[in-house]
Amino acid sequence: MSLGQQLHPHLPFLRRYARALTGSQIHGDAYVRATLEAIVAAPEEFPRDVDPRLGLYKTFHAIWSSSHLEDGPVLTGADGQEAIAQARLARLTPLPRQALLLTALEGFTVDDVGYLVALDPADVEALVEEALSEIEAQTRAKVLIIEDEPIIAMDIETIVRDLGHEVTAIAVTREDAVREAMAERPGLVLADIQLADDSSGIDAVKDILAEFSVPVIFITAFPERLLTGERPEPTFLITKPFQRSTVKAAISQALFFDEATAPAE
Repeated sequence: MSLGQQLHPHLPFLRRYARALTGSQIHGDAYVRATLEAIVAAPEEFPRDVDPRLGLYKTFHAIWSSSHLEDGPVLTGADGQEAIAQARLARLTPLPRQALLLTALEGFTVDDVGYLVALDPADVEALVEEALSEIEAQTRAKVLIIEDEPIIAMDIETIVRDLGHEVTAIAVTREDAVREAMAERPGLVLADIQLADDSSGIDAVKDILAEFSVPVIFITAFPERLLTGERPEPTFLITKPFQRSTVKAAISQALFFDEATAPAE
């Protein structure tokens, strides 16, 4: 099997990670492209002594760490979301955020992350705790949950409240979701895709976003279906069945780029 064939299944998830790290689909995809270009230009330098996914992320980090936002905007066309990211990044160093995303969102072990960022596993664990504490201190929000499975909805509600946020409502249909969102505008939406009356959480989110801007985290058993690269994609996806740590990380990162909780200059 060629190197390209080995790396291909991991690219949608690297793109997800890159977008979460940068807060932008455009910027995240640009870093992924730069990573692939580096591999094509010098395939002999690709790490061959580790799993291909680890090697791919290792190469990505080499690209990102040499040109990330703390060194100044490298990519053009920064929008309001990028400005928010830069304000937050001025208060939070890169390593804690990388450790949080790599462990909680991407599912790497602390040993794997240690390899990716050249640190001991104990240091990685400390970075994750630091990131969660710092980001949670910066962000508080009202959250609308769109989920028709009662047990899952209760689990998500507990996670949201444990993070210090307020749950405005739990909606089980598209109509319920839009009504609740209009009644009390949330600062974050957690949305399942398939709802109780066979309506779509995607359509519910579109209806809500037509009225006001709000960060959204989609929940689905098939994230690859929303990571096609053929249309604007959600930055944050959670795969069912999910880990509580994954939900916490996604909530923290979604609010990290939200204008409503942006830190004062």
